[in-house]
Amino acid sequence: MFGKRIKLFKLFGFEVRIDWSWIILAILIAWSLSVGLFPNRYTGLTTQTYWLMGIVGALGLFVSIVFHEMSHSLVARSYGMPMKGITLFIFGGVAEMGDEPRSPKAEFMMAIIGPVSSIVIGLLFYAVYLLGRQNGWAEPINGVVQYLAFINGLLAAFNLLPAFPLDGGRVLRSILWGLKKNLRWATRISTGIGSGFGILLIILGAIQFLRGNFIGGMWWFLIGMFLQGAAKASYQQLLIRKSLEGELVRRFMKTDPVTVTPSLSIAQLVEDYIYKYHYKMFPVVEDTNRLLGCVTTKQVKEIPREEWAQRRVGEIAAQCSGENTIGPEVDAIKALSLMSKSGLSRLMVTEGNRLVGVIALKDMLKFLALKVELEET
Repeated sequence: MFGKRIKLFKLFGFEVRIDWSWIILAILIAWSLSVGLFPNRYTGLTTQTYWLMGIVGALGLFVSIVFHEMSHSLVARSYGMPMKGITLFIFGGVAEMGDEPRSPKAEFMMAIIGPVSSIVIGLLFYAVYLLGRQNGWAEPINGVVQYLAFINGLLAAFNLLPAFPLDGGRVLRSILWGLKKNLRWATRISTGIGSGFGILLIILGAIQFLRGNFIGGMWWFLIGMFLQGAAKASYQQLLIRKSLEGELVRRFMKTDPVTVTPSLSIAQLVEDYIYKYHYKMFPVVEDTNRLLGCVTTKQVKEIPREEWAQRRVGEIAAQCSGENTIGPEVDAIKALSLMSKSGLSRLMVTEGNRLVGVIALKDMLKFLALKVELEET
C-alpha cells in the first residue's frame, strides 16, 4: 500500500509515519482551504491570514487523524493484537495490524473506537468554537476551530459506512463473525460490500467529472478505486492467512537446495548457477552444510562486470540474519510475512549454523492456489 515512509515520532510505543503521498494531500488541503473555503466563508481578511488559516487547518486535520488511528492502536493492543505503527497517506491514515483480530469482540471494540474518538474530538472543537463566539475571539480562530469540528464529524460519518476496510465495515464484519462464527464468510460479505461501495464512488466520480467538477470527481474516483482495491486485498490476505494457518516451514522447504562455496568466482556463479537454475539467492556453505550466508543477484549487480572473474562469492556474501533465515518449525505465515518485509522470494531454513533447506515463495503460492480452489465455496 505504501511507498517511501518518513518516521515522525513515537507515541505510546507506536511509530507515527507519513507516506510521501500525505505531503501532497496536506498541500492540497491547505491550498483548498486558503483559496476556497475560508475566503468564501470569511470575507475581508488578508491573503496571509487565509493561508495561515489553511495551514493551521491542515495541521489540525493531521492531529485529528493521528488521534483517530492512535485510538485504534491502543484498543487493539489492549486486546493483544500486534500493531506495527500508524501511517498517514493520501487517503487518510491506517493503524497497521500485524494479525487479524482474535475475536469478534476485539474487532468490534477496535473498530468502533475510531469513529467514537472522531466524534469526541469533533464535539470538543465545537465546544471551543461556541466558547470563542461567546467571548468574541478573532474570526480566523473561530473559523479554523469550526472547520475542525465539522471535518471530524465528517471523518466519523464516512468511517461508519459499512464498507470494509472502513471502520463501519469492520464493525459489520465483527457482528457477522459473532453471529455465524465464521470469519472467512463474514470477511467475504463485508469486503463485497466495500468493493461495491468503491464501484459506486467511481461512478459518482465519473459523473462529477463529466459535469465539469474535475477536482471533486477525481477525488471520488480515486477514493472509490482505493476502497475497491483495499477490500479485495483484505479478503485475499485473510485467505492466505487461513490457508497457511498451522502449516510449518518444514512442509514447504526443499531439503536438497542448490548451494555455492565461498571460493567460487562471481563469473562462475552467474554462468553455472544463476543462468542455470534461475534463482535470485543461493546459500553459501562450506564443509558439511555449515552455513556462512547467502549471495543474491542484487549483490552481483553491484560488482563491475570486468571484476567478476577475480572476485569471489565469499567477498560479497551477506551474513545470516533474521531477514534471510527461518527455522523449520516456524509457522509458514511468518515466512511469507518475512519475505514481504525483506523483498526476498527465498529464505534459508536453518538449525543452529546448519542449512537444512530453502523455502521459496512460489512453492507456498502453488499450495495456496490449490487449497483455495478446493476449499473455497
